[in-house]
Amino acid sequence: MSASGEQHVDAVILDLGNVLVLHDNEQLFRTFGEHAGLSGDAVARLVPPALWSSIHLGKLDAEGIRREICGALKVEMDREEFERAWNSHFTVNQAILPWVESLLGRVKLLLLSNTNAIHMEYLRGELPVLRRFDGLVLSYELGLMKPDPAIYKEALRRAGSAPARTAFFDDLPEYVEAARQVGLRAYVLQSVEQFASQLEALGLLRRPAGSEGNR
Repeated sequence: MSASGEQHVDAVILDLGNVLVLHDNEQLFRTFGEHAGLSGDAVARLVPPALWSSIHLGKLDAEGIRREICGALKVEMDREEFERAWNSHFTVNQAILPWVESLLGRVKLLLLSNTNAIHMEYLRGELPVLRRFDGLVLSYELGLMKPDPAIYKEALRRAGSAPARTAFFDDLPEYVEAARQVGLRAYVLQSVEQFASQLEALGLLRRPAGSEGNR
């Protein structure tokens, strides 16, 4: 609870990348570069922004993603090899998970992510806590992606909470600003320590066991 003992929100919406999992896009590009005989920088240049948008908006299924990425890089990779490389840049953010788990059952807890089916299939296995969330709002399922106001409104609808009673955490300032434009109480997440402080300000701090030395 806050210093006043008041809980200020009814729902918390979390981003996925660099919140629940850390992702290193340079590692992703290097991994594909090793398969294609290219530098990581060359891989980044060869995958056009429009293709990333198509992937996040669900215009391509898993096979379509493999086909288009391999085509752009002029490389042959089977499904297993491709998916291993496609997920190679993720590391679970173990330090934040106890704080996230402390919210379960106390507020509505939702995920809001620009992502794709291959990543989510992998990350559901890496993040069992997602099975306990009240909703997963995923760009590729909706055909919408941040910072479109419509995807924030859909997250609010699923949470069943008013914007002013809903907190949103994302690592990208432009997505946080878009959430604020919809009326959410939105925060840029830069560290676990900052997240804990923000939860305290929202009246949601419940310190996980063994966390005292992590502040």
